[in-house]
Amino acid sequence: MTAIAAEHGVHMTPAPPGPRGIRRLLAPGYVRCLWTIPLMFGFGAGIAALVRWLEAWHPVWNGTVITTISLATIPLGFLGGIGGFDYWLGYAIGRPTQPEDHSGHGARSWKDYFRVNTDHKVIGIQYVATTFVFFIIGGLMAMLVRAELAKPGGQFVDSQTYNSLFSIHAALMIFLFIIPVFAGLGNYVIPLMIGAPDMAFPRLNALSYWLLPIAGVMFASSVLVPGGGFATGWTGYAPLASHQPLGQVFFNMGVQWAGASSIMTALNFLVTIITMRAPGMTFWRMPLLVWANFTTSLLVVIATPFIAGSQFFAMFDRVMHTHFFDPIGGGYALGYQHIFWFYSHPAVYIMMLPGFGIVSEVISTFARKPVFGYRLMAFSLVAILILGFSVWAHHMFVAGMAPWLRVPMMVTTLLIAIPTGIKVFSWLATLWEGRIKFTTPMLFALGFVSMFLIGGLSGIYLGSVPIDIHASDTYFIVAHIHYVLFGGSLFTIFAGLYYWFPKMTGRMYNERLGKIHFWMTLVFFNATFFPMHYLGLQGMPRRVYDYAPRFAGINMFISICSFILGASALLFLYNMITSWVRGPLAVGNPWRANSLEWQVSSPPPIFNFDAIPTVVAGPYEYGVPGARHAIMADEAKTADSVHAEAEEVRH
Repeated sequence: MTAIAAEHGVHMTPAPPGPRGIRRLLAPGYVRCLWTIPLMFGFGAGIAALVRWLEAWHPVWNGTVITTISLATIPLGFLGGIGGFDYWLGYAIGRPTQPEDHSGHGARSWKDYFRVNTDHKVIGIQYVATTFVFFIIGGLMAMLVRAELAKPGGQFVDSQTYNSLFSIHAALMIFLFIIPVFAGLGNYVIPLMIGAPDMAFPRLNALSYWLLPIAGVMFASSVLVPGGGFATGWTGYAPLASHQPLGQVFFNMGVQWAGASSIMTALNFLVTIITMRAPGMTFWRMPLLVWANFTTSLLVVIATPFIAGSQFFAMFDRVMHTHFFDPIGGGYALGYQHIFWFYSHPAVYIMMLPGFGIVSEVISTFARKPVFGYRLMAFSLVAILILGFSVWAHHMFVAGMAPWLRVPMMVTTLLIAIPTGIKVFSWLATLWEGRIKFTTPMLFALGFVSMFLIGGLSGIYLGSVPIDIHASDTYFIVAHIHYVLFGGSLFTIFAGLYYWFPKMTGRMYNERLGKIHFWMTLVFFNATFFPMHYLGLQGMPRRVYDYAPRFAGINMFISICSFILGASALLFLYNMITSWVRGPLAVGNPWRANSLEWQVSSPPPIFNFDAIPTVVAGPYEYGVPGARHAIMADEAKTADSVHAEAEEVRH
């Protein structure tokens, strides 16, 4: 029993034996799903039948009504079956309060990762593992796209299937991989970094995870419905979306479930960071990853409702024959783009800011130097948060929007490069004259800086109206977004996973395989995407099923390199899985890092700390004689000695 658990009267009793017979059907778990899912499907079918009956008086809904309603009710049946709502339903009906035995908190065996669990560390691993499943599915779809584009003409699929493949690929990579994998890493390390025993709302945290596979299954399974999957790209532009096959509804509803998951997680992060920091952990002593998650969470809470609204309106246009975005009925088609991009450009920073925090942690640790300009780095995160809402229309320079809006959006787009540039110069200054150790996490962090710099520079070009008009909807855009989201986000994800792998698993990864993975990724990523800049400027349009024969040679080269790039991801998965099973045991702090998560065992105790630590200085005091970030409970310091040491460090 930990000291925190004892303080609150929590006894870590083992889980009781599983129920049998009728009790097993009623107990939360996958067995209960066998009747809750059909029950909710029947409920949805009943609503659909009622609506169809009412059509005799007011024909509004078309034949997709049962599908649309089922995509809302069946997931509720699944969540109810696994126990996602049990606590709140019990509270709502006035059930007597039950003592917490915390049998559903923490991982005692591998089975605990496949049920509702309230431990932020278990939830973090659930997030990461699930998102990599969708990463592999999305990657396989990208391989099919590149196989089709290896030569001109039709090879393996028809044009509608091709459109579905790259649309689902993009939706999975954005909504089901990059955004939630950062939430998973943050879920694991943020409470540890601020000295908290858990997230502020553990049950909401668990529910937010289980919404994620629901969204992913909707996206991926859309290809199985009559007419094929959604084929409008990840943007789902209206009014095109109103005339797509039934798979488009799967996209509209999947975005709602993924967005709800993001909002729940973001609210949890905000409350946790604001209210649960350890004594002495002021905002100016927080690691930059905590700052990054704080600003990202604000972005999510403010921006995500806009994409939810846009998808609801687009779905209503298709299913209920409304005319929000349909010009034939007096709708405003450009209104969809304004609403969508008001979310989706901040979403780029939702996919980047956590990576900025990860890179700051990794570079400082392996350069053995304090982060240069720590406070300016934090301020630049806030500046990106604010400016991110003022640049959305640079995606619409050729969409037919009001011409007077172009120049202000160009100015704000170029202006946002300033806080981003501050970060790049800070990382370079941190590296300057550092005692650099080129571990796998450090290599990926350095690779990120260089790749993101290329993506950022091409973004400045595209922020200029005349260049954007020339390059819009060409492969130059494909190159730009992949340098930002693959060379940027994915490199930081790999850096973070290698960096915290010992903390999460208690074992060390294979360093040689990690470095091979890095060099394969770096070389073949550039070989795959850098030539696309040239293709775009030569006039090859993106989102095309066929192309001019003069682009055949370079497309074959890109396709070959893309397959080798895909193989590098398999090497990463092999390294992670085998190292988790039989890798060398890790010590508590293999990197000799200063931040709080490295001051406990690997993996940490169920409630993270035996007692709440006291923070006495910043997290990056490398090379400062006598400096330390926190004083742990096992040092048995009295309050006076803690205060004296803090004063000594401060002076």
